[in-house]
Amino acid sequence: MTNTKENRVCMISLGCAKNLVDSEILIGGLKQENYEIVNTSDDANILIVNTCGFLDTAREESVDVILEAGELRKSNKVKKLIVMGCFSDRYGSELTEELPEVDAFFGTDDHAAVLSYLTGKAHAKDDPDYFRSLLTPNHYAYLKIAEGCDNGCSFCSIPIMRGLQKSQPVAWNVQEAKRLADSGVKELLVIAQDSTSYGWDLTPRSSLHELMDELDKVNGLEWIRLHYAHPAHLHREMIQRFGQLEKLVPYIDMPVQHGSDKMLKDMRRGLMSSGIRKRIDDLRKVKPDISLRTSIIVGFPGERDSDFKELYDFVEEIEFDRLGVFTYSEEEGTHGASLKDDVPPEVKTDRMDAIMLLQQELNLKKNQKLIGNMERILIDMQSEDGTSIGRSYRDAPEVDNFIRVDEKLNIGKFYDVEITDAFEYDLAAKRLVHA
Repeated sequence: MTNTKENRVCMISLGCAKNLVDSEILIGGLKQENYEIVNTSDDANILIVNTCGFLDTAREESVDVILEAGELRKSNKVKKLIVMGCFSDRYGSELTEELPEVDAFFGTDDHAAVLSYLTGKAHAKDDPDYFRSLLTPNHYAYLKIAEGCDNGCSFCSIPIMRGLQKSQPVAWNVQEAKRLADSGVKELLVIAQDSTSYGWDLTPRSSLHELMDELDKVNGLEWIRLHYAHPAHLHREMIQRFGQLEKLVPYIDMPVQHGSDKMLKDMRRGLMSSGIRKRIDDLRKVKPDISLRTSIIVGFPGERDSDFKELYDFVEEIEFDRLGVFTYSEEEGTHGASLKDDVPPEVKTDRMDAIMLLQQELNLKKNQKLIGNMERILIDMQSEDGTSIGRSYRDAPEVDNFIRVDEKLNIGKFYDVEITDAFEYDLAAKRLVHA
């Protein structure tokens, strides 16, 4: 295929990191087929929107982007419009009727089908030519170790959209990690819907800690960061690895969702607040300075003032290092959707604001304690004012805090810095020059 505007593709990837990996794989396949990837729809002949269908805000964003893309298709500014991903997977039949300007709809993990549609050639999901083309900076990348989820949390529609858990074999994940490391990746961010359930569905059965043992051996990687750990499935062996593995940074993204036993039961989380506290205590015993990131939901059906107070007190007691708050929104097809959404929107917002204000105070207190500390950081970007933006082990890209250094440093390189000032969500630092 010759390289003309007829095969210029603009990819719009919405939603989470798992969606981003799907987009990267598809882009890799497109490049193998000599499609040119462009940054804007103005330069493209083909427009692909990889949608997110989780939460109202994500669905609204997906609809807005599809409608905007549809206008380009109707005016023939692009010749093909393809919609894929979670939102498309779930609402494809309705969207087909409402959006005739879209040429084709595909679901999640459908990169092979999209390639077949565009090229007219057969492509398999495990095609060896599927070499990802990263949409992240070259020095970090996501490793999606599994697809789907077996948990039946009341609020979550992910199993409906992405199906039950399908773990990638250990050897596949290690091969992918090696490939990424060989391409210059220094930080590997391990993701799945529930990473702590990894390997239960494999034959022979495996586990997250066994996978981590193998990833730790991959030459070239310096940081391995664990995301989306379900507290009910975080077992002793994995906790111990934070004190044993050289490259596994003391950071864990572990959504707890609530601090009230009643709400945790109604949410079908499989663990009460005492169990969550035990997991956190065990993590801090192994690594006292471990950075704990979590997410919580306020306004779930039946959440009383007393339940929210339990949550507030829980957050204040635990002192999470990083925290995100979501207001509950009904997800069609879930158990939660069968419950009366009886918490008024303004109450949900007030509760979210209260938690975020508390977390802001906790962040500032923790950051101030770091002034004068030496930290090893990874540089993500340079600013126009001559400063650089980096992260310590405490922070994942895109979602967490950052450290601003008062000089231009090389992107993708590690530096030792001294923390000089602290704010609610970021730190200031100067580079340490070793004799």
